[in-house]
Amino acid sequence: MKIGIFDSGLGGLMIAKHIVRALPAYDFIYLGDTERAPYGNRSPQVVYAFLQEAVEFLFSKDCALVIVACNTASAQALRRIQREYLPRHHPARRVLGVLVPTVEAVVASGAHRVGVLATAGTVATGAFTRELKKAAPAAKVWERAAPLLVPMIELDELAHVDAVLARYLSPLLAKHIDTLILGCTHYPLVARRIRKLVGPNVRVVAQTDLIGGKLFRYLARHPEIERTLSRRGKVALLVTDLTPTFAALARRWFGPGAKPKVVQYY
Repeated sequence: MKIGIFDSGLGGLMIAKHIVRALPAYDFIYLGDTERAPYGNRSPQVVYAFLQEAVEFLFSKDCALVIVACNTASAQALRRIQREYLPRHHPARRVLGVLVPTVEAVVASGAHRVGVLATAGTVATGAFTRELKKAAPAAKVWERAAPLLVPMIELDELAHVDAVLARYLSPLLAKHIDTLILGCTHYPLVARRIRKLVGPNVRVVAQTDLIGGKLFRYLARHPEIERTLSRRGKVALLVTDLTPTFAALARRWFGPGAKPKVVQYY
């Protein structure tokens, strides 16, 4: 069986690159719903429906475990998938998100004043604040929606992204944050620009640096899942719409022979 990785677009591909680097022996299927991206401005009901379709498709492709690399889907729909959908339809399978592991890493770092830059959909749930307060009640948390960033990154229109980033980051920096969470898997693609804007005194937490190690440790704790996984070192890249930017990044990150395949599962 394989490990599935799902995202609405480009950001999850970067997560996939880091997961495959951390666990190169296993077989993976990456699914990007690029045709319907971004998810950040969708309603929770629609995001749940989209996630359910993606999870069912990946299970049909023999995935024992699915990583939801999309923060919007993790915030709006993952808990319901785990508590309602899996017990009823796939009790032996697992679906994990990226939000809680990110919070765990931030809390372990001893952060006290935390800014979160995320999509409008993720910010509307308050999920980062809720999870951070649960784990570290004394922490101060401020979330900021950045609705223009995902479209700019997806379209590779970055000529004016520094000005847009500065506008979004300014209210968070005014709170004297010591840590900034990049709460969307697209944002690590502009992480260098963000680090330059926030300065050396703010720790920038990118999920690309965390999830591979977190998954490695999860499999070590769950041998009943790990021993079902095949080990041929194969990676399949599937998308609902193959954009030039996605194709170029797939070749850059997975080698010149990477050939994403277009699928329709809904």
